[in-house]
Amino acid sequence: MALINSAVLNALRVSFSKKFQEGVSRAEPQVSQIATVVQSSSKSNTYGWLGQFPKFREWIGDRVLNSMKEHGYTITNKSYETTVEVDRDDIQDDNIGVYAPMMDEMGYASAVFPDELCFPLLKAGFTTECYDGQYYFDTDHPVNAEVDGSGADTSVSNVIIDGAYVGEPWFLLDVSRSLKPIIYQERTKPVFTAMDNPNDEAVFMRKMFRYGVDVRGNAGFGFWQMAVGVKKTLAYQSLWDAISLMKGFKADGGRPLGLGKGKLLLVVPSSMEQLALQLKEREQISDGTTTVSNELRNKFDVLVADFL
Repeated sequence: MALINSAVLNALRVSFSKKFQEGVSRAEPQVSQIATVVQSSSKSNTYGWLGQFPKFREWIGDRVLNSMKEHGYTITNKSYETTVEVDRDDIQDDNIGVYAPMMDEMGYASAVFPDELCFPLLKAGFTTECYDGQYYFDTDHPVNAEVDGSGADTSVSNVIIDGAYVGEPWFLLDVSRSLKPIIYQERTKPVFTAMDNPNDEAVFMRKMFRYGVDVRGNAGFGFWQMAVGVKKTLAYQSLWDAISLMKGFKADGGRPLGLGKGKLLLVVPSSMEQLALQLKEREQISDGTTTVSNELRNKFDVLVADFL
């Protein structure tokens, strides 16, 4: 039987922390491929500049201060935690090896936690509002005829929907700009904490030492113009349709945004991985009726999302 003292508990803390870091190192988070990380220093951040694409004009006379539409899109940080309890009897009986995988998994979960927040937003985008008050994937995003917002709005769609389609949605993203389609707002990074004082109330009442991680942050939507949500069979023509739709997006005032030709990312669930890779890599592809030269070959990257 091991004697529980400060030396034993310190060694245990170091061991568990090491396993936690091993789990962090083992993870391969995908969030950076679809989301811009914004550091937060308060309870929430308001992104009033969303929707404001800068535009140049000839400088004649004084500068023109465009009174762009301001959007009160706010992402409020939330607190998250995960905790593992270690029975005092297991420490006394030197039976702590059974907890090592849990500490490793806690590290892995901490590293991919932003993925868990960001990727489900894509699916939720068909029914969740973004900065302009419309669903992120919607048929009637308002785009104004004038750069200062004084003109009439035109409804623009960033969805392709087949009413008979019953499969999972897939997404085409332009991730070439400084702000990606999703925002991951990071207030605090994951912190590993040990509650291992023998005089702790949990130890006294339930003989349990506690080891946990907490993190603060949240996720939200960036520019809807950088994403097309599709509820239609993934195929050569439907992917072309999504690219063409994105290429037509404009900012207020009618300025083309130049999207759809930079770094394109096709985000799919695992059930579509094979087809997505065929569209990306094959030289010949079926267009639904015949085999044609695959003009989409290597024009996009494929991301099979773990948390989609």
